[in-house]
Amino acid sequence: MPHAFASHAQRLARRLARWLDRIDPGTHRRIKGLRLVTAYGIAAALGALHDVTTGLPDAAPLVTLAAGFALWASVSEARTTRFASARDLVVLCMAAAAGAMVYALVSPWLAAHLRAGGEWVLISGAFFVGFLRRYGVLGTGVGSQLYIGQLLGYTSGLGLRDAMAIVAAMLIAMLSAVVPRMLTGPAEQPVPAPPLAPIVRPRFGSPEFVMGVQAATASLIVVALNSVFGLIESAWGVTACVYVVTGTAAATLERGRRRIVGTLVGVPFGLICLPLAAHLPLLIWCAASFAMIVYAMALPERYDVACGAFAFTLVVTLAVTGEHSLAVLVARAWETLLGGVLGIAAAMLMFPLREAKET
Repeated sequence: MPHAFASHAQRLARRLARWLDRIDPGTHRRIKGLRLVTAYGIAAALGALHDVTTGLPDAAPLVTLAAGFALWASVSEARTTRFASARDLVVLCMAAAAGAMVYALVSPWLAAHLRAGGEWVLISGAFFVGFLRRYGVLGTGVGSQLYIGQLLGYTSGLGLRDAMAIVAAMLIAMLSAVVPRMLTGPAEQPVPAPPLAPIVRPRFGSPEFVMGVQAATASLIVVALNSVFGLIESAWGVTACVYVVTGTAAATLERGRRRIVGTLVGVPFGLICLPLAAHLPLLIWCAASFAMIVYAMALPERYDVACGAFAFTLVVTLAVTGEHSLAVLVARAWETLLGGVLGIAAAMLMFPLREAKET
């Protein structure tokens, strides 16, 4: 019996290795995935140190902010040399902190006058995710980090009292993101993002401006629906709107389909693993770390696999940190579906960007 089990485990390991090689034949993206997990872990550990939190008026969101800034800066960074990578990581962490600071400054006023409160701030971040693509790889990352900072501010409930915590989180994130990149060195060779498909010039502005308007409009509809009906976690719907909109209407349709399919696979798989969250939290954290490595490997070419891996990670980490409401966890799937559909609709109906016909 033990021999049969060992033989079965070896076959599974070989199949897994072959699957990883198909997605990441050069192992370079696997190294980046390990870097993401390492940056997140270092930032979370430093943010939890008592000596770091001493003197802060409210250190509660520090771990979440620092780990989030470092993780998503590492995702967005895509340079080939240590110096350029370190420079971009510093800028990206600053952009995330700027987004969080904007949320902390504006959300108290919005909460006093609007039902959805600070969620309205996310609409500005949604616009910049699309608009800043015109400035290349770094501009794309800065736009994404501005939104991520606002999103982390929203989920953490930031206010004016948290300004010092945001600054501290930024500094921790810079260190946590740069150090692993220095260690990976030439072993990590980022895959350059494919150029935007050739498109007809829109009726006004630039293609990136139109993408920003499309994402912001779809996000506005989600926020409005939340104001009227009270969605469970509407920020997930806004996030789906933001990241499905891309260079052409056809590409947005395909990207939205992949995000929806990946989420509808990843969420149920995460729900199946929920019983382990209470009894084997270390195993859950290991599974989440592996899923984020798969996310980094699949992101450039298999967006559906990447979205499935991230949806799984989000569900199990929410569960292991104390969120056990099935309605909240399932909302990850249906609100992503809502946001994806709205993002596709905006790209198809609002000044749709089409591929230029060859002459």
